[in-house]
Amino acid sequence: MLQASVIFLGTLPAIYTVVQVFMALRGGPHLLGPDPARELVLFQGEWAIHFLVLTLMVTPIRRLMGRVKFGPLRRTLGLFTFFYATLHFLLYIFLLLELHFMAVGQELIERPYIAAGFLAWLLLVPLALTSTRRMTKILGKFWHKLHRLIYCVALLAILHVFWLAKSSYLEAVIYGLLLLILLSIRVVDRKDRLIRLGSKVSV
Repeated sequence: MLQASVIFLGTLPAIYTVVQVFMALRGGPHLLGPDPARELVLFQGEWAIHFLVLTLMVTPIRRLMGRVKFGPLRRTLGLFTFFYATLHFLLYIFLLLELHFMAVGQELIERPYIAAGFLAWLLLVPLALTSTRRMTKILGKFWHKLHRLIYCVALLAILHVFWLAKSSYLEAVIYGLLLLILLSIRVVDRKDRLIRLGSKVSV
């Protein structure tokens, strides 16, 4: 039930986007503001960050609630992170760069926040491709090592948001603090597990 609810709620931002684009194309009232292209790109990016935060929240919640199985939920949230990050990237290419692919390289060089965001998306690709149970079994212990890339993704996302902010840094600070707190919890949790494992081995 929880999994189905998360999937339903996760699709709502995409449905909202489709409805707003449809209304804008028909010349009807919409909520995309005076610059619809930029608003669409930012909207997908914001939801990618939202789902990244939710994905990282799974581990501390699991620690608080004991042996509740949150694996499928974390996988779903992670895939939504990749989905909206991909939409963010594609809409940036289509709407803001207008398919001028030669400009992509120039943007990566001249705008550090673009480079950080693009690298974060690239790191999400192998995480999404190896998110299935079958890939978990095939990769074995390497799967856990690979999925630690989420730490790098979160740090790059923080840089992307901070560099992107031009006037108000409040939203960037909130996202940054949330991601840093969640990353810290995951690092502490990992250290605790290593200490417990070391104590068992020594005994």
